[in-house]
Amino acid sequence: MEEASRGDDAAAQRRLECLKSLPLVEITDSSLALAQMLVDKGAIPANAAGDALHVALAAVHHMDYLLTWNCRHIDNAEMIPAIRGVVLSEGYSLPEICTPQELMGEEANEG
Repeated sequence: MEEASRGDDAAAQRRLECLKSLPLVEITDSSLALAQMLVDKGAIPANAAGDALHVALAAVHHMDYLLTWNCRHIDNAEMIPAIRGVVLSEGYSLPEICTPQELMGEEANEG
């Protein structure tokens, strides 16, 4: 919610409106520890600790998918193996990471 509220006021309001109907997951000690491990082991850079928390929350809460437009630190084919390695080493499974378009498939991309 904090991240969605940043930036252009009108765009932030639209994002927050979309998020209102979605359930929130709890930031637990386990998710904070996994996020720190992702940074400490170099899977996600320290300047992207918020992105590490997104990944950790999805893993700790056993999400099937992590949807993101962040292709720099999260949906990045060069980084996913390192992220997966850390997540697995801590006893979690890594959700499928993709953009909303990738999840929606071919028909959504043709429009």
